[in-house]
Amino acid sequence: MAVTDVIGGSRGRGSGAPWRNWAGNVTARPARTVAPASTEELAAAVRSAAADGLTVKAAGTGHSFTAAAATDGLLIRPERLTGIRRIHRAAGTVTVAAGTPLKDLNRTLSAHGLSLTNMGDIMEQTVSGATSTGTHGTGRDSASIAAQITAVELVTADGSVLRCSAGENAEVFAGARLGLGALGVVSELTFAVEPEFLLTAREEPMPFDEVTDRFGELVAENEHFEFYWFPHTGNCNTKRNNRSQGPAAPPGRVSGWIEDELLSNGVFQVACAVGRAVPAAIPGIAKVSSRALSARTYTDIPYKVFTSPRRVRFVEMEYALPRAAAIEALCALKALVERSDFRISFPVEVRTAPADDIALSTASGRDTVYVAVHMYRGTPYQGYFAAVERIMTAHEGRPHWGKLHTRDAAYLAEVYPRFGEFTALRDRLDPERRFANGYLRQVLGE
Repeated sequence: MAVTDVIGGSRGRGSGAPWRNWAGNVTARPARTVAPASTEELAAAVRSAAADGLTVKAAGTGHSFTAAAATDGLLIRPERLTGIRRIHRAAGTVTVAAGTPLKDLNRTLSAHGLSLTNMGDIMEQTVSGATSTGTHGTGRDSASIAAQITAVELVTADGSVLRCSAGENAEVFAGARLGLGALGVVSELTFAVEPEFLLTAREEPMPFDEVTDRFGELVAENEHFEFYWFPHTGNCNTKRNNRSQGPAAPPGRVSGWIEDELLSNGVFQVACAVGRAVPAAIPGIAKVSSRALSARTYTDIPYKVFTSPRRVRFVEMEYALPRAAAIEALCALKALVERSDFRISFPVEVRTAPADDIALSTASGRDTVYVAVHMYRGTPYQGYFAAVERIMTAHEGRPHWGKLHTRDAAYLAEVYPRFGEFTALRDRLDPERRFANGYLRQVLGE
């Protein structure tokens, strides 16, 4: 039976309770778990762990597919370290506790007439979990969530609190915006925000050959462009999001439910389950699925356009490629599926991002295309992912930090020009590896 205790004022429990991620592919059994409600309680918990010789990791909502948050030491849980701490309208910033779910941040910002500039398509993650692993959406000019951070508050290995921004501890800020949990435990984040605006989304089917032929044009002409290719078919679904003067015209309640819940979740769940039981049926199902979603246009506030519900559980691998390599890699991926025995029920997702200046950002220093592959939970994925990974690494691909991959520190040092800068910062802030785990040893080295 778990022992309930109090560590540094935070609620905690002893060993015995395993932690699992959202996809169910990672399990950890920490020696101790705490849920601090303030930066002070978090710092006390880190000092207590250090005194007991425990490593420390913070977990968000478990939406990473890697073991980035796994630990057999002290696990920091996010559920009490939440809420908006400050809104500074004149500066155009919001400061938020690290464990706040993105969905709560988005709704609170909207209530104040504010918005992030860009975001990913899932908003269940905590703000620190999403930024620490490089969560991103798609954008011609606007980058990942981490690129919108203007200040970070971090509890370091000795339990002290370090604040950093472009004007304060700038060398730490360069790494801490996307720190993989390797530099310390994030306690709060400050984001740049802007007055809330409207986006018009245009979704429509398009043949694979047309999308790839027009890819450069579609990216250049739209603020946010993405598409989904359905393996075993020549069909894609495209989405273009652009700012609008309005008026708002959200999807109808019935039509929106049919598209976003019935077809994208309910029917898709059944199709994936059938495909897992009878893999030979997948190509036929894919042909039907790729034609099920019809063209539609709607206008709404940003988070309601950028994000969508994801109720079908899966595992995922995503690689960031140089923009110029996108079409060659996609055509190689399509050829791989056509010549292999793989049966893929999930569409391949393609998005873009501009270059940014964050040391370990997947878009660091180069305009980027993201290619994401998925498999239904419980379906063997290793062969497919390994074959896709060979294509991606042939183009100097950078794996998403929170999604499945097999790359190690030696490979990553070659594709990240500022990799050594980050590891030197880690040596300085955490020389005893208080925040280490197996995943960080893989991707950053010892």
